[in-house]
Amino acid sequence: MKRATDPDVVLLQATADPTRLSILRELSAEGAVCACDFKDCCGIGQPTMSHHLKVLREAGWVTGERRGTWIWYSIRPEAVARFRELAGEINAGAARPAAALGVSVASAPAPPRTSAPAQLDVQSHEVGRTRR
Repeated sequence: MKRATDPDVVLLQATADPTRLSILRELSAEGAVCACDFKDCCGIGQPTMSHHLKVLREAGWVTGERRGTWIWYSIRPEAVARFRELAGEINAGAARPAAALGVSVASAPAPPRTSAPAQLDVQSHEVGRTRR
């Protein structure tokens, strides 16, 4: 699989991980956070945290500032602004009737009707009628 080179794709991909999203939320709420304090918010080890912070740094989401032996991370305002721009470009669009899309509603087969609602049979993992 090719790595994304588009900075917008890299920015969005970095937020697609639950741990990295938690880190961004923590930074958003707290401002600057010491790298040593992230372990408490995410419940992961230091090497894994370092990896996630590296991904966020390389994507342009965060910046680090060394203070003594620790690195304090904060969100880059430019990344937040770009994220908002990207989200603002996505619209639901106007609803269009099926005929405008070239789909004939009358030609679509109707789903079969059953007397009992479909439920998941937990033991067999199959969808079927409710057992009576």
